[in-house]
Amino acid sequence: MSVLARLEATIAARKGADPDSSWTAKLLAKGPEKCAEKFGEEAVEAIIEAVKGDRAKLTSEAADVLYHLLVMLAARDVALAEVLAELERREGISGISEKASR
Repeated sequence: MSVLARLEATIAARKGADPDSSWTAKLLAKGPEKCAEKFGEEAVEAIIEAVKGDRAKLTSEAADVLYHLLVMLAARDVALAEVLAELERREGISGISEKASR
């Protein structure tokens, strides 16, 4: 099991937890919109670090982005496996062709 799959399982386990006992539970309790907002904030922070060129900070922010992406997906009951299946579907297809097919 990959670290992302383990993280997804942890997030799923926190879904019903007391929001006072878990940051993840607190975030999920605020609803999908708040989860999406937090994901966006973390993505912007990652962009800033990418522009600055600080590898260590970018790595840290990228980890935050992945965590918050998984929380946002969980808030909408989208499994990581669904996202990975979509990536597999696109594998080997030109980005230009794939985008044109949407």
